[in-house]
Amino acid sequence: MLYIAVLLLAILFIAYRRYYPVKRIQCIRESEAKELGRTVVDIRHYHEVRDSISIVIPYAYLKRFYSEIPQGSVHLIARDRVELNLGVRFLRKKGFEVRSYELAVCKSKGKKGVFDYGV
Repeated sequence: MLYIAVLLLAILFIAYRRYYPVKRIQCIRESEAKELGRTVVDIRHYHEVRDSISIVIPYAYLKRFYSEIPQGSVHLIARDRVELNLGVRFLRKKGFEVRSYELAVCKSKGKKGVFDYGV
């Protein structure tokens, strides 16, 4: 019975980290984040990045190279919500202030800060 309880807690913890949305961050475009003076960090795979003017560190390499990101406000670009949740939680744990984000599949609805993800 104890093994089942431990296994269930482990599954819940993993599911929370990956799928529960991160709160208190704003969805804006990369250009707007640059205007606000935030460091733009792209955590998508290298082959998915087209013309980004940001620091490109894929999530798989983030644990090794997070020290290359300057301290302060960060704007995160991710491929999908799962990658975003993992990246934001990791960077916050390392002391970064993730203030905004952008998803690669994000389509603007016309209102500032409100986007349709279509994921």
